[in-house]
Amino acid sequence: MLKRLITLLFPILVIFQFVLPKNIYATRDPLSTPNNIYGIHIHDESDLEDAANLVNSNGGDWGYVTIVIQKGERDHNRWQKIFDKMRMLHLIPILRIATAEKDGGWEKGNFNEIPGWVDFLNNLNWVVENRYVVIGNEPNHAIEWGGEVNPEEYSDYLLAFAKALKEKNKDFFILPAALDASAPTNHLHLNPTEFIKRMVKKNPEILDIIDGWNSHSYPNPEFSGSVFDKDSVSIKSYVHEIETLKSLGLKKELPVFITETGWAHNQNKKELRHILISPQEVGKRLTIAFQEVWTEKNIVAITPFIINYQGEPFSKFSWKDPSGSFYFFYFDIQNLKKVKGEPSIITDLSLTAILLPPIFKTNEGKFGYAFAKNTGQSIWIRERSTRSKNGVLFKLIYPQSVPPGHTGLVYFQKKPS
Repeated sequence: MLKRLITLLFPILVIFQFVLPKNIYATRDPLSTPNNIYGIHIHDESDLEDAANLVNSNGGDWGYVTIVIQKGERDHNRWQKIFDKMRMLHLIPILRIATAEKDGGWEKGNFNEIPGWVDFLNNLNWVVENRYVVIGNEPNHAIEWGGEVNPEEYSDYLLAFAKALKEKNKDFFILPAALDASAPTNHLHLNPTEFIKRMVKKNPEILDIIDGWNSHSYPNPEFSGSVFDKDSVSIKSYVHEIETLKSLGLKKELPVFITETGWAHNQNKKELRHILISPQEVGKRLTIAFQEVWTEKNIVAITPFIINYQGEPFSKFSWKDPSGSFYFFYFDIQNLKKVKGEPSIITDLSLTAILLPPIFKTNEGKFGYAFAKNTGQSIWIRERSTRSKNGVLFKLIYPQSVPPGHTGLVYFQKKPS
């Protein structure tokens, strides 16, 4: 069909390259549009469909997924495929940056590796406009920071990484590493309040450059605390962390991301049955938490840990059992009423071959036909009118849909001058 159209229009065919200028946008408030707070933490991309069936169920759309990337996993093709699959499933990625395992723990962040990380992250076509990036994990544990607790060094690393990302593209949404809210102060740990104070004292600018607050709000002790506890080691620990930040000079309202939470269950843990709770009780507590506890208006996403993990030491958190079936609390959360999220997504195009230039007039302006490459984040759908970020109104004619990086035939319109 396209070849026949080109043949008929060949006398007036005009071929030229037209690339729209690149703009950089400031980070958007994720709560300025309808937002689905439901999410889940996953181990790898094999769990994406199960995640979508969970967080986008019962009226929901565009839920969140937290996923970790280690420095040795920076394969562009693999991660672009993961993001493209998330795009199809309407899942918003929260990407947590990790180093590499070493001596039973994790290397500390390497300042010399920041440029490589930034280039890698910037070269991916992200799913939505905000590029949610978490810098590290629980650095108030020595095991997570090269064998020592050093809030000043982590502060420098966070600031350097955040500045480098923002300088490359302001769509990067910076989240600091979540802290272990229940950590004591000793030679291997540092209380989170003290860690935050020393981190901010070293670099007060951190309060300005981070875009949100990241929390691991677990129900302690033993990941088995009451759903109604409100102290600093409960599922409300983020409240206490924000209060600490405000005491240190935080002025803005920080969106909150709870990227780990949830109760440990006693399945396959006979030695812990007197401490941990049953999967049925996990479902009851999660339901209450989502409906009655995590109710602050500045909460953006809640991604309990973890949808599927059969190895130690995390099998007690897994939402899937060793046989491959889900525990009932998966369905408890799946059945909860959710919001149809509407995140900001960049729509953009490059007109690569104009078949009919915009010389035909309507009351709404001039129109033409062209082949166009999808250079944005959205998936074009046939016969759906869309406006690019630079104001070009267009409608896909063929094929049925066009994902980013691909080309289709479009009707485009030029506004009257």
